[in-house]
Amino acid sequence: MNKQAVLSLSGGMDSSTLLLHLLANGYEVTALSFDYGQKHNVELERAKSLVEYINGYCIIDEESKTAEYPYYIKHQVIKLDGLSELLNSALVTGGKDVPEGHYAEENMKATVVPNRNKIFSSIIQAVALSIAEQKNTFCDIAMGIHAGDHAIYPDCRQEFRDADFEAFKMGNWGSEKVNVYTPYLHTDKFGILEDGAECCERLGLDFNEIYKRTNTSYKPIYHQNKWYSDYKSASSVERVEAFMKLGKPDPVEYADETGPVSWETVVEHVTTILNNHNNANI
Repeated sequence: MNKQAVLSLSGGMDSSTLLLHLLANGYEVTALSFDYGQKHNVELERAKSLVEYINGYCIIDEESKTAEYPYYIKHQVIKLDGLSELLNSALVTGGKDVPEGHYAEENMKATVVPNRNKIFSSIIQAVALSIAEQKNTFCDIAMGIHAGDHAIYPDCRQEFRDADFEAFKMGNWGSEKVNVYTPYLHTDKFGILEDGAECCERLGLDFNEIYKRTNTSYKPIYHQNKWYSDYKSASSVERVEAFMKLGKPDPVEYADETGPVSWETVVEHVTTILNNHNNANI
């Protein structure tokens, strides 16, 4: 039996890379995405597209109707209807404008969704424990949180994850069958992207086809019946910086209020943001 993992798959670069990481390391993955009324819900479309693309490499045994190839992913979108109306965050429908600039700036705190990871983790924990019990095995909870999240998002810090998991263990029989797996906790977005490139090679998947099926933008732009990423919000700046360091153009298409823009325009803007931030902190 393959190792089991339940993954919180947002449709962003981090969790999508973690999906590749799990597959490359022999996991059978159950991926959960959450519709909580986020403005950037194009990420859910990207998550579905990514899973469909990877599952297209799966060979199904017609007689047993089971997957022979280890790439098969079970994916489900969990709808949290009505929640966004009760939340105070720039990320949810009806919230304030999503801030722009560097991802370490103080204004990024406007993008915190109250208790978001706790809400998600409770559901993920329940599913992981159910899989462990049903299959009489161990199951890992996989989350793509990373070092770049720690300053702004307290629910991404190790002390929160530890306390949350202790509460889960105290409240459930059989919880010893569930473990937490956060391989990116001490790396940044560039380190995550490096791992993604390596995993694509190991799995025989096309890097560009994978990453064009992800969304990191908190302010996606809808132009002529098509979604584009912005390149000015902090989440996008962090992603673009990672691709710049990797030396690869981002396969996601970018736009601003004038319409689609070139990768060169994106790089020029992000370079200015990074330089201004670095100079201000000298």
